[in-house]
Amino acid sequence: MKEKIQELIIHSVEELNEELESESLNNPTTQTKLYGANGALDSLALVSLITDLEDIISDEFDKDIVLADEKAMSQRTSPFRNIESLSLYILKLLEEN
Repeated sequence: MKEKIQELIIHSVEELNEELESESLNNPTTQTKLYGANGALDSLALVSLITDLEDIISDEFDKDIVLADEKAMSQRTSPFRNIESLSLYILKLLEEN
């Protein structure tokens, strides 16, 4: 399931990058930095990615999750720092539901 989540995130990042045209988001991998230090996304682009992913996760797994909540924002290490960390965070949320 982790690989499926990573594929969904990578696809969403690729689609978002069609608008952003960010060189650092070309050919995203699990280590692609998304947000934070040296991240490719500003806060507005991150919100766009989060809303897209919430819709996609709902469609793919028939579960509704909220990615940007107090739990995510209060973590010592942001789940939005790269694709790997985001996929692990989504997997954890899906397992909890």
